[in-house]
Amino acid sequence: MSAIRLLVLGAVRRHGRAHGYQVRNDLEFWGADEWSNTRPGSIYHALKQMAKQGLLHVYETGPSTAGGPPRTEYELTDRGTAEYFSLLRGALTTHDKLDLLSAGLGFIADLPREEALALLRQRVGNLRAWRESVTTYPGQGELGHIGEITNLWAHSAEAGVEWTRGLIERIEGGAYAFAGEGGDPFAGVLAD
Repeated sequence: MSAIRLLVLGAVRRHGRAHGYQVRNDLEFWGADEWSNTRPGSIYHALKQMAKQGLLHVYETGPSTAGGPPRTEYELTDRGTAEYFSLLRGALTTHDKLDLLSAGLGFIADLPREEALALLRQRVGNLRAWRESVTTYPGQGELGHIGEITNLWAHSAEAGVEWTRGLIERIEGGAYAFAGEGGDPFAGVLAD
């Protein structure tokens, strides 16, 4: 699963119809270029690939204001919307890909509150299962400094559980606006 796919689909969805520069601007505004592979070339490549895959509908608009070729705008197709929500749900349950989790958190408000909570609880379970699987490796104590890898994974899992529980508590306490609750949950968190 790719964070860039989720980020690009989510950014296009937020606008309804968007051109590559708008998507790039949103992702840079979030600092996604620091925690994911969202370089300008990868954004435009993802847009073109997802259009070929039928996830995005392509619109050719008038010439760009800079005098270049016509600007291309994109809009999610029904398949693109289904892919977006599938990626979003998967991202919120991931235990080992922080860029993907970060992308999912960026769009968590597109889900109903109860569904977001259920997915985050599933993430806690996934983290616990992953920690159990890496700490019960036979002969682990005999690995010397290589055993520190297991210690790192176990610590990461514990920190992930603690952070996710905190987020669950904040959401249960009414933090943030979610789908179906009214208002714009993205007001002020996307570039103008």
